[in-house]
Amino acid sequence: MRKWGIIATWRMAADGVALGADILKNNGKCQDAVEKAIMQVEDYPFYKSVGYGGLPNENCEVELDAAFMDGKTLSIGAIAGIKDYKNPVSIARKLSEDRFNIFLVGAGAEAYAHKNGFVRQNMLTERAKKTWEIRMKEINEKNLSPYDGHDTVCMIGLDSEKDMAVATSTSGLFMKKRGRVGDSPVSGSGFYVDNEVGGAAATGLGEDIMKGCLSYETVQRMRNGMSPMEAAQSAVEDFSEQLRRRRGVAGAISVIAMNNKGEWGIGTNVEFTFVASTSEEEPKVYLANPVFNEDKTVKEVKIEVASKEYMEEYKRNIQKPLEEI
Repeated sequence: MRKWGIIATWRMAADGVALGADILKNNGKCQDAVEKAIMQVEDYPFYKSVGYGGLPNENCEVELDAAFMDGKTLSIGAIAGIKDYKNPVSIARKLSEDRFNIFLVGAGAEAYAHKNGFVRQNMLTERAKKTWEIRMKEINEKNLSPYDGHDTVCMIGLDSEKDMAVATSTSGLFMKKRGRVGDSPVSGSGFYVDNEVGGAAATGLGEDIMKGCLSYETVQRMRNGMSPMEAAQSAVEDFSEQLRRRRGVAGAISVIAMNNKGEWGIGTNVEFTFVASTSEEEPKVYLANPVFNEDKTVKEVKIEVASKEYMEEYKRNIQKPLEEI
């Protein structure tokens, strides 16, 4: 049994996971580890789907969603559609301490953040604004779909006292309608954790993920004896097939999972990157590539460690000068 562990969605979480792993390695609490790790991702302006620098809605406003859950008490805090406040994950964690009013949206979330001393900050960067302007031009000139980019950062942590926590943070679907909320702050869909079993969190097209409550479903499959890998992949596969059969198409869906033994797994129907570290494993970025059958079902998911060259190229690409965007 591993003493501690942390897993997160997407390669952008690499530095955050390293920070969270360091906290857990030194007998810190999982709640602090996942919050601090996500704050690191939120604060980095080159990550365009989370926090500062996140891509805006159709009106060029950055609306942020976040959630936090404690696996020991099942306490939940969530915010949605909040504007001009730094580190939404911390606001969500603060809300989880309350008995009532634990999910706030829009102006109500902003009033709560102000009252509790959170930092007010314009979250729209020049880089994100330019990306928005380019997309608006493409929509008008080429009749392209506006929607692109929905990479939520999700973290699940297990500490040496066997407590667990999960948190999520996102700027949501690029060019979304004002007020649109995806799965990320919705309990059971975007996240769920229970000390007695484990935790799961989802990223991808929130409108589809919410139809299947995939995080709760993954945790229940672990409760019934599946490993994190089996639970996450079977949940994604089974629901993707339902969507294809009943709606004709399944959006991008990826789920991370960790049980209370520190074993981790993922499920996905698209190419996906994630980061994991445990008491037995240094932080690593992994590439997950599904292999499909002829009927579009997933035959297997191949997982490999990302090379140093891969990560260097990724960082070069997201840090391109503004004039090269």
